Order: sequence, then structure tokens, then C-alpha cells
Amino acid sequence: MKKPLIALAAVLVLVALFALCLVSALQLLVPRDMAFGVTGPSPVVDAVQSESSLDLITYASEAELTQAAERGDIYGGYIPGSSSDQLVTVPAKSFFAEVYVRGGFADAAKKTSRTFTTSVIAPLPTADRTGTVAGLLLLPTLIGGYLYASMMFPYARTASAWRRVAILFGFSVVIAVITAIVAGPVTGAVPTSHLWSLLPCFALVVAAVALAAVGIQAVLGKAGTLVVAVAFIMVGGAGAGGAGVALLPTYWQHIGAVLPPRYAVELYRNVRYFDGNNILPSIAVLVAYGLAGLALLLVMERRRAVENPAATAQAGAELPVGRRRFVPKHLVAPVTLAVLVTTLFAVNYMSSGHEPVASNMPFGVVGSSPLPQAAQSDLFSLQVIDYPDQAAATDAMDRGQIFGALIASASPAELIVVPSISDLSPLDIAANFEKAAKAAGQTVTVKPYEPTPLAPKDPFALVVATLLVPLLVGGYMATALLTNAMGTAASRYRGLWFAGFAVVAGLVIDLIATYWLHGIPTASFWIVWPIMALIIVTVSLFAAVLRRLLGPLGILVTVILFMQFGNPSSGGSNGVPYLPSFWSDLGPFLPPRNAFDLLRNTVYFGGNGIGRALTVLLAYTVIAGGILFFLTWYRPQELSVAGVDKDTATEAAAVSVPVGPLP
Repeated sequence: MKKPLIALAAVLVLVALFALCLVSALQLLVPRDMAFGVTGPSPVVDAVQSESSLDLITYASEAELTQAAERGDIYGGYIPGSSSDQLVTVPAKSFFAEVYVRGGFADAAKKTSRTFTTSVIAPLPTADRTGTVAGLLLLPTLIGGYLYASMMFPYARTASAWRRVAILFGFSVVIAVITAIVAGPVTGAVPTSHLWSLLPCFALVVAAVALAAVGIQAVLGKAGTLVVAVAFIMVGGAGAGGAGVALLPTYWQHIGAVLPPRYAVELYRNVRYFDGNNILPSIAVLVAYGLAGLALLLVMERRRAVENPAATAQAGAELPVGRRRFVPKHLVAPVTLAVLVTTLFAVNYMSSGHEPVASNMPFGVVGSSPLPQAAQSDLFSLQVIDYPDQAAATDAMDRGQIFGALIASASPAELIVVPSISDLSPLDIAANFEKAAKAAGQTVTVKPYEPTPLAPKDPFALVVATLLVPLLVGGYMATALLTNAMGTAASRYRGLWFAGFAVVAGLVIDLIATYWLHGIPTASFWIVWPIMALIIVTVSLFAAVLRRLLGPLGILVTVILFMQFGNPSSGGSNGVPYLPSFWSDLGPFLPPRNAFDLLRNTVYFGGNGIGRALTVLLAYTVIAGGILFFLTWYRPQELSVAGVDKDTATEAAAVSVPVGPLP
């Protein structure tokens, strides 16, 4: 009784911490001390500064400001003129920051009766239209380094330190090459011309993370794996600043500045978009982490040699020349498993998220207008639905059935967008319709519509999508660690343990998101709790069944299904229309898409459209629960997979969670 309680309590703490980190870092992406260049005083800048937190940097001339933008030193700039001003934007520095800069300065210019022209420096290409590629590149390189250390830990005392380091460097090169191939030829997210300069950066990040993790494990033992997961993945990932460091809360800006993920993202971004400027600090920090980890490993290896010379001599013994292997036979399985899992992270997340293109987005039209057809392009296509009047279109938006509507019968035409259904669609809808209207000599007024008012600290409806990851992780971590605590996957009452854990974990996460972080409307608290509990117990039971059927590999298979196929196909904060067809078609069959739809529609659309999602989740729960009941009561013998270490397949997989920019 005591061991299972301790195991589930540990999972609860980890999941609560994960939810707290992700939500607090990403729920409110607004400028905070954002570096912004000016060449002189301006009432427009003063007006923006009164609304947003800008760290103004004065440059002597337009040329100096432009050079700073080209180096990636600033997020934008403003150059006052005698009759007209100039606004400089830097999309590659941060897509969302540019949105704020454009909108904020446009409003301020109107209020102060000034006009300006806009020049764009380091524009984002179509293949990275929202600037997420730097964060997506972090996934395989950060998790690859961590996985190497985690998978190799059970064999730490059977291989010499130098042999493990040699394998580590080889592994880093392999992961770097895989990441480059996926980002370049496979998905086209990064031009081939930039891959050669990024390749050593990938290898550096993998090696730095792996060495630091191995060093921490050498000092702390088994607990070191958990420390690395919390520090580098949960905390470090949240503070990485993939969407723009200046958009993070101030305390997250400081937290992220001491951990490797921030420097990995900055390194990738600066090499890709800013000609390698400002990369020395990132390289220095990553090298320092790697050297510190190597030093810890060697010190602890030396201490171990003094304490147990026989074991150390055996670990360092060399085979005859003809039988030597770069990777010893007993290390082939864990290294291969780490490469496989890392490759899937690279392929799945890069292919699903690097180029969000709206395809067949449901959109309502009241009246007759050429604008819906004129607004469509290769990056933005609509599934136009005609409604007899505005009330009918509004009802469809209330139900979450359409992403917006054009009220062509109004004068001027009124364009309604729905922020709570997608963070990206309001921007795309407004931009494309305004462009089409300008070409046709017409005007449209843009109005946001919220069927249910958004939470005070969730203006872009990011929290529900952000919470999906901790809920999924909590489910399979509960199975993994409870099984380890009980020593078997065949405990007859483990289903009750899962149910109890899901209820408590759902409550804790709901309290954090609703009352601590104010990211969910308080009116939804009581209905969100059982939904979160259902999501957790669904994943737990599914993982438990695979654990019984496949042995230790069952947890890893669960991670692959839920985190590497289910999470990328959920639609997330962007929305399903932005997914490539493969991911859009796959999502309805897996719990993550249905879990997200159930949460979002319950919170923001009055519970409309949840029938399918609830049915799928309940079906997974009932079927998995029934199979688990049969296996534990009538087939008590647990499957053992030869050659697979329990810790390798469960503990490493249990904390292999995605990080990076979720918005």
C-alpha cells in the first residue's frame, strides 16, 4: 500500500509542476521589456509604450537600427520622420511579437494622426510561416540527449566512462544527421543551404544535454534521471522562449536563461535567420553544460574506481581486437531505442507543425459577396457555408461549428472572428479578407466574438491546448511508476488505483489552471474536473493494457501512440484546419484529439459538439478497462520481453514529453 501511494504521489507532483510550468509560461504571450529600437522621440512610440512593455534602445541613425534588426538584437524599430514615419518589423525574431508591433503601432498612429510605412527584416518563409521551426528543432535534439542518458543509465556500471562518452558523441552525430534530414529533404522546413551550418549546432545540443544528464546521474544515481527531466524538459522547455523570449513572463525569462533549451532555440534561430550573429553566448553556455557534465562523470568514475577497483577494471576491460565493437552488444538495444524514439519526435512534430496552412476552414457567410472567394489562396482556403441571417451564423459560432463569418448584408461588411476556436485563424481571416476588400475597393470591419468569455489570463485560448500534454503524461506515468512500485503489471486492483489517481490529479490540475493561474473560466471549474479525470484514466487504462500485453515495451508504445501520433494530430491551439491531411484524418481515431475537443467545446462553446469526442473517450476507457479486468483476473501471468530492461522501457519513456512552442 505504501509504495503505490508514494509512486502516485510522485507522479501527481510531477504532473502538477508540468502543468504549472507550461500554463504560466504560455498562457499570456504579451511583450515584456521587449527590445525595440528607435532613432528619436515620437508620440506614436509613447502611445505604444503606455500599452505595452518596450525596452527602448536609441540608435543614432536608421542604418544602425536596421543593422541591429538584421543581427536579431531587437524585435522591431520605429524611425520618426518629418511627414511620415517608418516601422521596422522582424518576424523571424518572433511571429507573435510582430503581430503586437503591427497592431499596436497601427492603433497608436491613428490616435496621434501619424502615418508610417512598414519595412520587414528577416521575413518568415512559407515553410516556417509562424516561426515555430526553431522550437520544433529543439524537440529531437533536447529529448535525444536526455533519452540517451536515460536509456544508458541501467548500464552505467558495465561500461567505462570513456566508452560511454564515445558512444554519446557518435549518438549526437546520428541524431544531428537525422534531424537535418527530417527538417530539410523530408519536410522542407529548412532550406538545404542552411543545413550544413545547422548540423553542428544539432550535434552540440544533443551532446551538451546528454553529457550534462550523464554527469547529474553520476552524482545522484537513479534520481538524476528525474532531476534532468524536470530541469531540462519540464522547466527548461517552458522557459525556452520558442515564441519569443520577450513574450514570456519576466520570471520565466530569468528561469529560462540558466537552462540549455533557451540557448538551443536561440542558436537555431540565429543561425537560420540572422547569419550566425549572437551565437557565441549560446555556444558557450551549451559547451559549459557539456564540460561540467563530463567533469562530474569523470570525477565520479574515479571515485568509483577507488571504492570498487574490481568492478571498474571489469567495466574498462578491452575485448580482443577482432571482437571489439563501437557499441557493445548489450548497449545496442537502448541506443537503438533512443534513436527510434527521437526520430519519431523529429518526423511527426516537424511534419505536422512547421507550416500551418488553413485548408477547408468552415466559414459562414450572410448575404452575397465576392470577398470569400477572393480571400482564398494557396495558404488559406475556406469551406463556405451560407446562413440566412446573422442570428443563424452567430448560433453556428456559439456551437463551435465555424471559425468566423462575413456579414455581407451589413454596411460596411462585417467580418466576425472567433479567438476561442483558434489562435491563428483570426489573424489569417482578417488579413486575407482585408487584402481582398482593398483590392475590390471595399471595406470590412473586423470584430472578435467570444461565445463564452475567455479567462482573464487566457486571451488567446491557449490554456486548454497547453493542458493536454500534462494530462496525457500523467496517465501513462501513473501506469509506469505504479507498475514499478507494485513489481508487476498484474495487480488485480490497479484499475481502482488509476481511478483514484485520475480524480485527484484532475482536481489538482483544475485548481492550478482555474484558481491559481486564472487560465480557465471559474464557471467551468466543476465540469472541467471530471473531464480531466476521464482523460487521465483513459490513458492510464490503455497504457496498463499494453503494459500487460507487451511487457515493459507497452509504456513506450503508449508514448508513441499518444504523444507522437495523438498529440500532433489533436489540432491544438491552431485548430484542425491547419493540420496536413494525414494528421487531420488520423486525429479522430485517437484520444488526444477527442480529449482536446471535449475540453475546448465544454469550456468555450457551451458543451456543444462534444458527442463524438465523449463517445470515443468512453469507448477507449470501457474497452481498455474490460480488457484489463479480464487480463488481471483470468490471465494473471505477465508477459516478459527478453532483452528489454524494465527501467529502460518505462522510466525513460514516462518522461519523454514534447517541449517547445505550443501556441
